[in-house]
Amino acid sequence: MNEAVAGAAANMLEIRNLHAWYGESHILHGIDLDVKPGECVTLLGRNGAGRSSTLKSILGLVGRRSGSIKVQGQETVGMPTHKIARRGIGYCPEERGIYASLSAEENLMLLPSVGPGGMSVQEIYAMFPNLKERAHSPGTRLSGGEQQMLAMARILRTGARLLLLDEITEGLAPVIVQSLGRVIRQLKERGYTTVLVEQNFRFAQHLADRHYVIEHGQVVAVIDRAEIQQSQDKLNALLGI
Repeated sequence: MNEAVAGAAANMLEIRNLHAWYGESHILHGIDLDVKPGECVTLLGRNGAGRSSTLKSILGLVGRRSGSIKVQGQETVGMPTHKIARRGIGYCPEERGIYASLSAEENLMLLPSVGPGGMSVQEIYAMFPNLKERAHSPGTRLSGGEQQMLAMARILRTGARLLLLDEITEGLAPVIVQSLGRVIRQLKERGYTTVLVEQNFRFAQHLADRHYVIEHGQVVAVIDRAEIQQSQDKLNALLGI
C-alpha cells in the first residue's frame, strides 16, 4: 500500500473539492478537509463563511453538492441523508431540536441507532449530571446550557462515532462552556472523532488538533495546535478578533 492510499484509509472523514449549492446560490467552493479517527478539528471563520454549510453538506442537507466526501473510506456524495447518517455520524445542529412536549429523558431516547456501541443512559447521566437531575422536566423547561447538553447527549446514545457539532457554546454561560469543554475532552479520550464549528476561539484552541479557517466557502488556512502561538496574528486578522 503506497503512502497516499495508506493516508486515505486512515481518515475517518476525507473531503476533496467539495462544492455546494442552496438553490442557485453557490456556497462552498472547493473545500478540502481531513479528519483522522479520534481527532477533534474546528471550522473557524466569520458568520456566513460556510462553516455550518460544510457540516450540512457532509450529511447531504444542502440542495446540491459535488466533489468527494468519504466517511471511513466510503464515498457518500451520492447517498441520501439517512444512509449517510448510518455511517455512524451524529449531527448536533445550532438550533438543537429539543421537543417541548417530551421530557428530557424522552428527548434523549428519541433518535434511532446509527451504529453499534451507543452510550447507555447511565453513562450519559454520568457525563451530564445536570440531565439526570432534569430527566422528567419538559425539554424546553431546561436552561439553554442544559438543552445543549441534551442535544449532544442524544447523539451519543445512537452509536455515532463521528460528531458534527455546530456552535455548541453560543449564548451560554462560561461555567456551561467549561463543562462542554470537559465533555469534548472525555469524548476524545474515548476515541470519538469531532468536527466542531465554533466562534469562540478561546474555547476551541485547547480542544482541537487542527483548525481549518473558512472564508467565502473556501479553506484559507490550516493551523495545527502546535502552530497556534506563532499563528496568532494571522488568526486574529482572519477571524476579526
